[in-house]
Amino acid sequence: EVQLVESGGGLVQPGGSLRLSCAASGFIFSNYVMSWVRQAPGKGLEWVSAINGGGSTDYADSVKGRFTISRDNAKNTLYLQMNSLKPEDTRVYYCAKHSGPLKVNGINYWGKGTLVTVSS
Repeated sequence: EVQLVESGGGLVQPGGSLRLSCAASGFIFSNYVMSWVRQAPGKGLEWVSAINGGGSTDYADSVKGRFTISRDNAKNTLYLQMNSLKPEDTRVYYCAKHSGPLKVNGINYWGKGTLVTVSS
């Protein structure tokens, strides 16, 4: 059974930082692209960032230069380091597993999410 469990969300002031983690299990972690996707209340999903098994990354324009995605294949863990946070980053952040080893392969699983609130 594929399981993705996010942690690390919380309240942070504008300009602050948070590090999200995603503990993955039920599949060979290193063989799959992983992504972070976020959602505002009542809004649609927004893809944030992706990373393949070898560490190659892609970012949405809205977070490029501020967020860093990484993974530790030995620990089956995905990370999102978020710096220079803005109120508009306030979202539920979801860890997502793609269906194959390429970034063009679609997402087929995601976790329950962790809430990030950026407010003074």
